[in-house]
Amino acid sequence: LLIFLCARTTLENLATDIETADNGTSSFGKRNHRVHMTCKRCGNRAFHLQKKRCASCAYPATKMRKYGWSEKANRRKVTGTGRCKHLRKVQKRFKSGFKDGRKDFFKPLKTKTSAAAAQS
Repeated sequence: LLIFLCARTTLENLATDIETADNGTSSFGKRNHRVHMTCKRCGNRAFHLQKKRCASCAYPATKMRKYGWSEKANRRKVTGTGRCKHLRKVQKRFKSGFKDGRKDFFKPLKTKTSAAAAQS
């Protein structure tokens, strides 16, 4: 009788363990569809397909997603962390005073009065 009672309690424990163990390994096998895809603007895999909104940069919103409670994330995104393709050109043009090589373009046009003043 004692053996029967011990066996019964272990079976009950086993049954309750099986009932509660449904959110672990077996659940991960069902995760086989994409929720996020790559974003056009930031390139991260954070664009939610159903919401049509990027979790990283808030695309298609015009303003970039940015919060003060995440300073480190903001540091990763600021100007200077990427290629700065256009800004490098602007810096180079600034050093030369924005001269673009067209000498005649910046000269003032000669009018009749200025031509007459030049002859006399």
